[in-house]
Amino acid sequence: MLRNRLSKLAAAAAAGAMLMAAAACGGSDSPTTASTGGASSAPAATSVKVGLAYDIGGRGDGSFNDAAAAGLDKAVSELKVEKKELQATQGETDAQKEERLRLLASGGYNPVIAVGFAYSAAVTKVAAEFPDIKFAIVDDAAKGANITNLLFAEEQGSFLVGVAAALKSQKGNVGFVGGVDVPLIHKFEAGFVAGAKAAKPDIKIQKKYLTQPPDFSGFGDPAKGKTAAQGMFDAGADVVYQAAGGSGAGVFEAAKAAGGMAIGVDSDQAALPAYSAVKDVIITSMLKKVDVAVFDFLKNFTGGTVKAGPAIYDLKAGGVDYSTTGGKIDDIKSKIDEYKQKIISGEIKVPSS
Repeated sequence: MLRNRLSKLAAAAAAGAMLMAAAACGGSDSPTTASTGGASSAPAATSVKVGLAYDIGGRGDGSFNDAAAAGLDKAVSELKVEKKELQATQGETDAQKEERLRLLASGGYNPVIAVGFAYSAAVTKVAAEFPDIKFAIVDDAAKGANITNLLFAEEQGSFLVGVAAALKSQKGNVGFVGGVDVPLIHKFEAGFVAGAKAAKPDIKIQKKYLTQPPDFSGFGDPAKGKTAAQGMFDAGADVVYQAAGGSGAGVFEAAKAAGGMAIGVDSDQAALPAYSAVKDVIITSMLKKVDVAVFDFLKNFTGGTVKAGPAIYDLKAGGVDYSTTGGKIDDIKSKIDEYKQKIISGEIKVPSS
């Protein structure tokens, strides 16, 4: 249903108290490894006010959103920007996403960052309404003269943890749990399957998606994640990789209960306090360095070098990788790194679907 812009802004302002979330400053030590390049005017760093809209789960999800938060926190610390963070809610509409972005853009926040492909339609629409505001969206190729796309080669990082899963599996049976059955998560699955089969061609791979769009609760339902992983362990798997956002916590719980192993995603999850009770079962995590991309975008903005279009973070750029916290894959690290170098050199082409 179409409404005029003034009524939307009024509605957004009225909802502001419910949408805004207070956030504590943290940090990230990840280096900036890719640049959006180009020239554009931008205010001095001391006057930059950054607006960031989270995906479902928000700050504190121990995964995708927390990685974005770490990049923002680093920008606050090192670039001295100000910040405003807004949270998403389960089952919200595109109109609500639009209002969240308008609230930031009309409130003097520039740039505005949307975390997650679910903001695709909203960013496209709102960016056109605010041509003088720079927007960035993580994980989506939404087009606009003032939209930067922060994209990742998730399949490449997933290939490496697929190799780890196969080499660590004693039963020749591993699993993949995806949060929502969408093309983005298919990239994680495709890379994982390719890596596992490269290391052990006859390995069995179980696959399960928690929800189908438009139901995106699969990214924030640990109970669903636990049930799916339990089924895989019961069916003979001994390693399960999850690309399921907040639902991944349930996968870790299932692995611990089954005496199995799990693989995390996005952040180095074995190193996060939120997973201290299950860190012993997390043998590695596929690192998707959203913190690097967010900080890089903000650094480019404050330096006046941001431009519209895709900035792609792959293995070569240091945008994806795998973690070694806990030492559980130290014995196979050299083998994983051999595959890593072959991907970087182009000898191995990792499928994305």
